[in-house]
Amino acid sequence: MNPPRITIDNASCANATIIHVDSANKYGILLEVVQVLTDLELIVKKAYISSDGGWFMDVFNVTDQSGQKIMDESVLEGIKDCIYKSIAPGSCFLPSRRRAIGVEPSSDYTLIELTGTDRPGLLSEVSAVLTNLDCNVVNAEVWTHNKRAAAVIQVTDRKSGLAISDAERLCRIKERLRYVFKGRSRDAKATVAMGITHTERRLHQMMLEDRDYERYDKDKANANPIPMVSVVNWLQKEYSVVTMRCKDRPKLLFDTVCTLTDMQYVVYHGSVDTEGPEAYQEYYIRHIDGSPVNSEAERKRIIQCLEAAIERRVSEGLKLELSTGDRVGLLSDVTRIFRENGLTVTRAEVATRGNKAINTFFVRDTAGSSVELKTLEAIRQEIGQTVLQVKGHPDHPKSPAQESPTRFLFSSLFRPRSL
Repeated sequence: MNPPRITIDNASCANATIIHVDSANKYGILLEVVQVLTDLELIVKKAYISSDGGWFMDVFNVTDQSGQKIMDESVLEGIKDCIYKSIAPGSCFLPSRRRAIGVEPSSDYTLIELTGTDRPGLLSEVSAVLTNLDCNVVNAEVWTHNKRAAAVIQVTDRKSGLAISDAERLCRIKERLRYVFKGRSRDAKATVAMGITHTERRLHQMMLEDRDYERYDKDKANANPIPMVSVVNWLQKEYSVVTMRCKDRPKLLFDTVCTLTDMQYVVYHGSVDTEGPEAYQEYYIRHIDGSPVNSEAERKRIIQCLEAAIERRVSEGLKLELSTGDRVGLLSDVTRIFRENGLTVTRAEVATRGNKAINTFFVRDTAGSSVELKTLEAIRQEIGQTVLQVKGHPDHPKSPAQESPTRFLFSSLFRPRSL
C-alpha cells in the first residue's frame, strides 16, 4: 500500500490550520493520530473522519493553545513528521489492554500502577510510603472519579537515581502500596512494570477496567451536569451511531476516541465540532468483529463509559500549582500539608524538568465544601508564598508573578528527619 500522506493547509480556513491525513486503514489508527495532536498540545476545533473501505481519510482543523493558526514552518513540519511516524508502515499500535510485564523495570525508572477506592489523604499516604522505601517520584499522574482512584507513577532509587532492579525490593514496594490502596468493596491493584506507557491512555484503561463508570444514585445529586450521550442503531448500514454533547474542554476528543478504542469499537465515520457553546461529536461505529451494538445492556454500557471518559478530567476543586527545586520526599511533604489542613487531592500531575519540580494539584475540602481563604493562606505560609500559586479562587489575590531564588524554598520547612 502507498505510505501515509499528511498535508497541511493554512489558506482555506481563516481561523484554523487544516491537517489532512490519508493512509491505509488499520485498527487504532484514529486514536494514534488524535493522540499525536493531543500530545503536541493542539486544539481540534473540527474534525471529519472517514475510514470505510480500507482507507483512512481524516481532516482536522486545529489551533495552538492560544486559539491561533500554526504558521511556523518548522512547527508544521514537526507535526507532519510526528503523525507520519505514528502511522507509517511498521509502526505498532499499543494494545488496548497493556499487561504488566513481571517486576522488571526500564533502565530509567520503575513504573508503578495503582487502582483502588478513593479516600481523603490517599495521595499523601502513597507518597509517604514511597519516600519511606527510598523511592524518588520523578513523574506521576493521579485521577479520581466516582469514588475510585488510579495512579501511574514513575520512580527511581533515592541513592542511585536509576530504576530499581532488586526483585525483593520491588515485591516489597508492591505489597506496601497494595496495602495502602486497599479498598472496601473491591480488591486494590498494585503493579510494578517495565517499559514505556502513554500515561493518560493507561489511566483511561485502568479506570475502565476498574469500572469507575458505574454511577451510584446517591452520587448523582452531587455530580457535575451529566453529558448528553446517545447510541442508536442504523440497521440499513449496520452502524451504531454515537452522539455526544457536552461542555468543551482540552483533550475531550482524545478521551472519547480512547474509550471507544479500548472498548474495541472502530470509528468508520464521524464529525467533531467545538466552535459553538458546546462540543458536539458524532461517530458511526461497529465492534471490532464488524457488528453494531447488539444489546440494550451494551448500549447502556457504552453511554456510561463515555460519560465517565468525559467527566474524569472535570476536576472538582481548586487548582494549585507548585514550582520549586526537586528533591526526594517533596511530594510526600506537600501532600501531607494538604491533608493536615483538611484538603484532599482530586487530581494531580507531577513532573520533573531537570532539577525543578512542576506540580499541579486539584484540591477540595474533605467535608465537600469550598476551600476557605484562611486555609489557603495557612498552606502557602507553610510551603512558601512564591512556591505555591493559587488559580481560580474568587477571593484570592493574584500570586506574585516571579519567585525569588534566594527566598525560602522549602529549606527551613522540610529538614531531614532522623530515622
